[in-house]
Amino acid sequence: MKRQFDLLVDSCCDLPYDYIEKNDIQLVSMIINLNNKEYVDDLGKTFDYNWFMEELKEGAMPSTSQINIGTYSDVFKKYVSSEEPLLYLAFSSNLSGSFNNALSALNMLEEENGKLPVTIIDSKAACLSEGLLIKEIINQRDQGKSLEEVIAWLDRTINKVHSWVTVNDLNYLERGGRISKTSATIGSLVKIKPIIHIDEAGRLVSVGKVRGRKKALEKIVDETKRTIINEESQTLLIAYAGDLEAGSYVKELILKKLNVKDVELLPMGPTISSHTGYGAIAVFSFGIDK
Repeated sequence: MKRQFDLLVDSCCDLPYDYIEKNDIQLVSMIINLNNKEYVDDLGKTFDYNWFMEELKEGAMPSTSQINIGTYSDVFKKYVSSEEPLLYLAFSSNLSGSFNNALSALNMLEEENGKLPVTIIDSKAACLSEGLLIKEIINQRDQGKSLEEVIAWLDRTINKVHSWVTVNDLNYLERGGRISKTSATIGSLVKIKPIIHIDEAGRLVSVGKVRGRKKALEKIVDETKRTIINEESQTLLIAYAGDLEAGSYVKELILKKLNVKDVELLPMGPTISSHTGYGAIAVFSFGIDK
């Protein structure tokens, strides 16, 4: 069946590169800056994930660079004289300037060449919550759905994607300005773990805290159970930043507490984990409206 549109994603979706390649998805990558060197987050095609997680475990504090206008322009200009439509599902605009750079690149090309068959949509999501949407987009594309049908589905669904996250190192939240240095220091001493959610605007919001790692992992499963709908038909996604044991524990809890179709456990990519630190765990599902 002939596909009705092309799909572009960014490396913040944290899906494995082999999935991207197998499904003929175009990719634009964020840049990781560590120890005065730049590394391309290409979803594991060349990036050494295990090395990076060891660096995080030792306390490395990498930074990330948003995708620039030139990178987007290089992709979009291929559609100047094409009738094949392109859909770009972008990393949340409230977490990066990449979305606005994509809009700027498209506007510049359209000023010179007229309207392009390119649609840019703010996923208001990050990590594997983007991944959930992308997997379903691919399912619909393979069924022959049109771009218009997929956009209508996204309009109905983006606000139903739930991301429940906990981190193990508060210093990364303090560096990102989400908590104060004092809170990070005291919280670390008494083993306070935050519970974080991505809200309807695509912002990371702290919605609670518990004492102890195990309770935090249990809490994100309980919040997933509270907000999920149609669980029997869903394959949930779990992202783990280096700590496979914690990710496996969360998977076991989900299979015990929820009647889901399946659970996939995948590494959290370097762009996202640069801001969460080693040990972050996140659970992603479709649920009630936020």
